[in-house]
Amino acid sequence: MAPKVLVSDKLSETAVQIFRDRGIEVDFMPDLGKDKDRLAQVIGEYDGLAIRSATKVTPKILENAHKLKVIGRAGIGTDNIDKDAASKKGVIVMNTPFGNMITTAEHAIAMMFAVARQIPEASASTHAGKWEKSRFMGVELTGKTLGVIGAGNIGGIVCGRARGLKMKVIAYDPFLSEEKAQKMQIEKVELDDLLKRSDFITLHVPATEQTRGMLNRTALEKTKPGVRIINCARGGLVDEEALADLLKSGHVAGAAFDVFAVEPATENPLFGLPNVVCTPHLGAATTEAQENVALQVAEQMSNYLLTGAVENALNMPSVTAEEAKIMGPWIKLTDHLGRFIGQMTDEPITAINILYDGSAAEMNLDALNCSLIAGIMKQMNPDVNMVSAPLIARERGVKVSTTNQEQSGVFEGYIKVTVVTPNRERSIAGTVFSDGKPRFIQIKGINIEAEIGQHMIYTTNEDVPGIIGTLGQTLGEHGVNIANFTLGRSVSRGDAIAMLYVDEPVPATAVDALKATGKFGQVKPLQFDIA
Repeated sequence: MAPKVLVSDKLSETAVQIFRDRGIEVDFMPDLGKDKDRLAQVIGEYDGLAIRSATKVTPKILENAHKLKVIGRAGIGTDNIDKDAASKKGVIVMNTPFGNMITTAEHAIAMMFAVARQIPEASASTHAGKWEKSRFMGVELTGKTLGVIGAGNIGGIVCGRARGLKMKVIAYDPFLSEEKAQKMQIEKVELDDLLKRSDFITLHVPATEQTRGMLNRTALEKTKPGVRIINCARGGLVDEEALADLLKSGHVAGAAFDVFAVEPATENPLFGLPNVVCTPHLGAATTEAQENVALQVAEQMSNYLLTGAVENALNMPSVTAEEAKIMGPWIKLTDHLGRFIGQMTDEPITAINILYDGSAAEMNLDALNCSLIAGIMKQMNPDVNMVSAPLIARERGVKVSTTNQEQSGVFEGYIKVTVVTPNRERSIAGTVFSDGKPRFIQIKGINIEAEIGQHMIYTTNEDVPGIIGTLGQTLGEHGVNIANFTLGRSVSRGDAIAMLYVDEPVPATAVDALKATGKFGQVKPLQFDIA
């Protein structure tokens, strides 16, 4: 059955057509997002939800989203989506961070020009029939120092445009390397240095615990007298009341804000002050940008629903279409490893340690980690998936660690997982053979090459004669047909294990009969998702 997507905001018809052209059923209801009760009623029918900012994806709506796999936001901001609730529900949240980069950067540059030359006030004065030429004395941008806080995608474009205006550009960004700064022909500095040296300051960082209020009163008082501050990034990065005070005192010569701590902003400490330019969150508001993000979100959602490719997800590692093809068998392997551990462990797990060897270590390990953790957690919660599993593990205090190493054995690559509980450790390793099929290759430190089937039974025993016969006879007496039988042992007459792939679920009576023989330390029927 084809996936089904709901578009509940105003996306372009071209974007809607992308879904149809890709074979996805789509319902285009651009005003539905404003009716949260109606949206909650119908959301259960859909695999995907495409939105802009009008639709608010709340826990109540997600409670009814029984089929939903992905939410796509046409734009960068996802404040209208409860991402924790989506993650717990196992729903991927995507945005489109690149579709409006140029538009937002251009808006910041436009705002810088506007505040440098007091264009809005001069325009209003002239419209009013005044000719106040001497009142509006501006400053040139050429030769001035622009301090850019956040030199990533949008900030990087601003840096390039500013250099074209013959400005000296300095940047504060903890993630910016010296090499990248040199390539961009800008100077990397610390925040205090930027505040003291900049004639203009523009912000281009997301709203996080670290960045909210980063330009507070203390930081603003460190700025160069006569500075002008531009914020087209996120509201709340600047203490608006403190900035208003410094504008009134004359320490700050001007400000240009497109975003505010509270939006819609019907009142604000900055409103009504001279040489303060304000726009109603227009950074991405161009025809080109709105079309770009709509087309991008349609492509991203289609790629995920049809191929499993994950692009620009906020609560899940990105996996390209090419990676999805190559990693498919390894994702399946990690699920099997996790399900084995989950079914074998009946104590609280305190830690999960994952070893990637050889070629496995060169893959998208974040995605493999998510799959493995999901496999473990499914025994406790069948609805968990790659999106929700890491969050659930964190909430339960499970520590996850990853180790990479070069090829160390006969296999080109393998994955080994060890879980720690209050009383023991349990480990299993697996690989993918050349036929593309996952195999278990080690359990409890004992080597084995076991094909994985939907129905299996795992036993531990001493390495003594008669074990194979007992297994075969007992299962046969209970109508269980063996498809594949694999044995492993530590040393002769030492610890041994068996993995049997059988055609049907092993009945409890067969398990009890095997235990009653007294030959087995452990008898455990297992189920795996082979589809």
